[in-house]
Amino acid sequence: MLDLKFIRENADVVKNACRVKNFPDVVDDILKLDVRVRELKTITQTKTAEKNKISREIPTATDKAALVAKSKAISEEIANDMAELADKENILIDLLHRVPQIPDASAPIGKDDSANVEIKRVGTPRNFDFTPRPQWELLDMNGWWMPEKIANICGTRTYCLCGELAELELAVQTYVIQKLIAKGFTYIECPSITKPQTIFNAGHFMGSDLNVMNDDVFMLTDTDRCLAGTAEIILNSLHSGEILNENDLPIKYAGFSPCFRKEAGAAGRDTRGLVRFHQFNKVEQYIFCKPEDSDSMHELLLNNLCEIMDDFELPYRVIANSTGDMGFNKVKMNDVEAWFPSENAYRELGSCSSIGQFQARRTNTRYRDNASGEVRFVATLNNTGIAVPRALVPIIENHQNADGSVNIPKKLQPLMGGRTKIGGKH
Repeated sequence: MLDLKFIRENADVVKNACRVKNFPDVVDDILKLDVRVRELKTITQTKTAEKNKISREIPTATDKAALVAKSKAISEEIANDMAELADKENILIDLLHRVPQIPDASAPIGKDDSANVEIKRVGTPRNFDFTPRPQWELLDMNGWWMPEKIANICGTRTYCLCGELAELELAVQTYVIQKLIAKGFTYIECPSITKPQTIFNAGHFMGSDLNVMNDDVFMLTDTDRCLAGTAEIILNSLHSGEILNENDLPIKYAGFSPCFRKEAGAAGRDTRGLVRFHQFNKVEQYIFCKPEDSDSMHELLLNNLCEIMDDFELPYRVIANSTGDMGFNKVKMNDVEAWFPSENAYRELGSCSSIGQFQARRTNTRYRDNASGEVRFVATLNNTGIAVPRALVPIIENHQNADGSVNIPKKLQPLMGGRTKIGGKH
């Protein structure tokens, strides 16, 4: 959420953020309520002081009954004012949680992903000397999955990998975790079960009513828990309510968890293969830092994912996401998209996001400035490390051979027992 003082002093900037991010403009309502809330606080403070003065006068007054009656009348007025104040504050809080983060000036302006801008392309899509197979054919011919059985057992949008591809999935995750650890990230294996408030604190949903999450989040019936859609949710709240030491910043985490999402894509899209499921595994990069270091940390996170694409020998591109595509809580966002031969297109494998102090205000995560002693909110950032099984799709499609085997990228071979390929007729 944004600071109320900032909204008061920069109403036009906030209104513009609502416009370019395609969210309802509630700024005027906020300013009007803010005036009334501050007015009511002054009124109740004045009346309380008056009531206290009367209370002190009662013991020595000649007409005690009149003062008692006056005190009672003021008490009733205060109670009514306090009731209105509580109601207005609740509405104000809800409206404040409906204001999106201010996008960075560098973000392309646009209503959706059609306004995204490609800023870098690395590698060249492979020219095959045979007709390449789509992912699902490679999976079928090599016995790497059992979609019908798992759908019957577990329902649709679930998956199960078998044999060598399951090994490759583990190798991919392990490689990324080890790479991030070597870069100074602290590895954390995160739970997937959490409280709805934790998801709310990450700032992905508007308003203060937690029921707004029901369409996207798996709630655990008859409990106060739900399933998290990313390790970011847990990592974001790790330092809730703390005042961190400036010398400890930046704090860099590599979180791993199974991820659960009720929304599994538009109807009819990504129904074949390994692109979109209700449950998947993800390694998440997450950073707490000083606000002035946010841009450099963004580049660090983005470069990490680009290096991983290089390590997996994948053609990819980097996208600057438009204001209408970056979501509610982001300052700026870059997607990293790998080449999917079966679709003759680039598809997103990770999103690097700067959140500013938006999440930290919800979690009350701050640090103490060494020079001034001032306590300030930290900035937070996140980026995918790797998400599987989606990341397996460009790996097996780009590295396939005519016989259906798949060459293992060199960096992954040590984690595959030295094997150079899997599948095919061997």
